[in-house]
Amino acid sequence: MQKIAVLGAGMVGAAIALDLAKQFEVSSLDRSMDQLKAIKHENGAIQTQQLDASDTTKLKNALLPFDLVVCAVPGFMGYQTLKTIIECGKNVVDISFFPEDALALNDLAKKNRVTAIVDCGVAPGLSNLILGYENEQNILTSFECYVGGLPVERNPPYEYKAPFSPIDVIEEYTRPARIFENGKVLTKPALSEIELLALPEIGELEAFNSDGLRSLLVTMKHIPNLKEKTLRYPGHAAKMQDLSDAGFFNSKHVGHTAKVLFEDWKLLPTDDEFTVMQIRLITANKEINYYLFDRRDKTTGISSMSRTTGYTATGAINLLVNGLFDNKGVFPPELIGADPNCFHAMLAHLKARKIDIQRSEQLF
Repeated sequence: MQKIAVLGAGMVGAAIALDLAKQFEVSSLDRSMDQLKAIKHENGAIQTQQLDASDTTKLKNALLPFDLVVCAVPGFMGYQTLKTIIECGKNVVDISFFPEDALALNDLAKKNRVTAIVDCGVAPGLSNLILGYENEQNILTSFECYVGGLPVERNPPYEYKAPFSPIDVIEEYTRPARIFENGKVLTKPALSEIELLALPEIGELEAFNSDGLRSLLVTMKHIPNLKEKTLRYPGHAAKMQDLSDAGFFNSKHVGHTAKVLFEDWKLLPTDDEFTVMQIRLITANKEINYYLFDRRDKTTGISSMSRTTGYTATGAINLLVNGLFDNKGVFPPELIGADPNCFHAMLAHLKARKIDIQRSEQLF
């Protein structure tokens, strides 16, 4: 039986460990004993180990017994953690969404005979997988991704709950957004170009620019138009812009701001929430749409963002275990989705966990 280490026992890391433990021997590693105890309470078969992954020596020693690794640490420590995992010669699926360029580790991964699947969440992640597949089937001229995770109950002033670390959410509001427009890379402010969308089962949401394209700017630069926008309830972006303008998101204050917002944004086990993603792809003669809508699993209590992010990652682990993908190097999901067998295996994995993605197309 494969032995898998899951680094990070937060909401998403816990969902990953619990899902993988149905098939594999799983250990959860985190510096928080409270989070480790919570996972152990859910499934006593999961081994737990207190570990600060920023300690490179301790991390390398801890990874020795494992066949595969899932990296679910916070973004600010993701790149170095992934680098260490690769140096250990361990195949890895990463969801830490760090700001650095993961492809810079490609040569290191090849040297160490490692398969590293990175950015393997919802968006980036599932959105990339879809684009990679459709890019092989069609000549695309445009890709648009609208995505967000929100509470069902709209509590002012922010009408938002964070399904992952608030410091990573704030990154979406501060990091300049790179998009492709008419074949050129443009950089636009985060929170800019707000538009309203009417979505099934939800109603009206606002969308604003965020820096979610990442590897697509390299791997899909032949497509003239690429953009990703984050979805929130109308008015949220203006409130975040006010905080940004007042300096609450700058390097001096962001740590304190995240702590304050954590109390207001904390997603409680009883909070109902949903994840929504709409993807629109254009060819010369048709429009292709994908739509995902998922809500908290009331039976397990696992949030929709943890499900959609975490089960995309566990789907990728299954690709590695089953030998469906074994190329060596660093691979964002669009390079995985280019293989129809991998694409359909991933969607089947998600569907088995009641995450259904609807596809439709319309000729011009």
